Amino acid sequence: MEPPIKQIKLSQTAKDQLTKLKRYTKIDQWNIICRWAFCRSLAEPSIPSPIPIPADSNVEMSWRVFGGDLSEILLAALKQRCQNDGLGCDRETLATQFRLHLHRGIGYLAGDPDLKKIEDLIALATHTEKPDRLRKTKK
Repeated sequence: MEPPIKQIKLSQTAKDQLTKLKRYTKIDQWNIICRWAFCRSLAEPSIPSPIPIPADSNVEMSWRVFGGDLSEILLAALKQRCQNDGLGCDRETLATQFRLHLHRGIGYLAGDPDLKKIEDLIALATHTEKPDRLRKTKK
């Protein structure tokens, strides 16, 4: 499948949020955190607000770097989501929705007050209780 965009350039706000997430999770690579963020947004039932997002940071990666071995699966998930939202799957729609989902997901992860370490990210993905919460409830 042909990716909707060749290069992804993030906003400065997203870069700042990714820097915070890198510090919390100890995940060194932008693309890996971006995959988590993209999936986080796809998990939300609402359509991202169609707001303009500047490409004003120096964080840029190719679709292949973003998706890695999962690039085909992530593209299929984006297409399915666009289909489910009644938006169509033309290249421009996919590119726009990808950018919106990616930035929304980064914002969600960075704004989550319970996300302080990689275990919290995993708990979020698996919908399990976070280790700290489990420890707090055990007596």
